[in-house]
Amino acid sequence: MTPVAALPDDLQQVLGDCDVIVFDGECVLCSGFFRFMLRHDKSGRFRFATAQSPLGTAMYRALGLPTTDYETNLVIVGGRIFTRLDVFAAAMRALGGVWRVPALCRFLPGPLKHPLYHLIARNRYRIFGRYDACMIPDEQVKSRFLPTGWG
Repeated sequence: MTPVAALPDDLQQVLGDCDVIVFDGECVLCSGFFRFMLRHDKSGRFRFATAQSPLGTAMYRALGLPTTDYETNLVIVGGRIFTRLDVFAAAMRALGGVWRVPALCRFLPGPLKHPLYHLIARNRYRIFGRYDACMIPDEQVKSRFLPTGWG
């Protein structure tokens, strides 16, 4: 995990102190994760950005991640940036309640969880599909996106 403080100042300013989920807006699985979080984040704790947006692309670039194939979502919780399977664990833990149980996947040993994650990530479009067009959010959903986080 990387601290938000390691990002360039302009990105830190846009992110502020909020918890954030950056997801691949073209991936059916990733967009499903976004919709799940939107539905279960009753307190509105999380803000969102698509990986393909100017903000998402800048974050991936700053973290040294590819900006043509968004093989990992990003989750920022408590000033720390999580990638890969730790995204799911951090998000579930942040939701609290019964959702803390799936967060236990963070305790899987690296030699098991990293290859498993990469297998699914590399084949996500083939297994789950890919959207041809981006979702058009209503105003309520759009208000949960960070500035320049949509597009």
